[in-house]
Amino acid sequence: MNQDELVAMFNKLKKLMKPYEKHFTKKFDLDSKYDLWSVKDLVIEGRKRKEVFFAGLIIQSSYVGFYYMPIYVEKDMATVFEPELLATLKGKSCFHIKKLDAKLEKQIAIALKKGFALYKKRGWV
Repeated sequence: MNQDELVAMFNKLKKLMKPYEKHFTKKFDLDSKYDLWSVKDLVIEGRKRKEVFFAGLIIQSSYVGFYYMPIYVEKDMATVFEPELLATLKGKSCFHIKKLDAKLEKQIAIALKKGFALYKKRGWV
């Protein structure tokens, strides 16, 4: 995969995340790195926090990393994802997106929607 293809994939995924900007704070909004954070005083598992990560993107050498914290927070979320998205999960909350087709793009959009609903339910946004 060449750099132009990675940038195009990054931009498509970033477009899926853009609607959530009004609810989160951007720490990075670069050509190769983008992320969204909930910035507010929170108590999570008895620990005070001033922010919590929601999701982010970063261009790597052969894939776009999609970091999605709701799956780490609520492990049962993985059971509702389609096999195509789960096949790209490489760790607890990082998806290595090497090829983005319409089906995978839709699954990521649904994941963002479900993750946002989870954060809202918990009062994190």
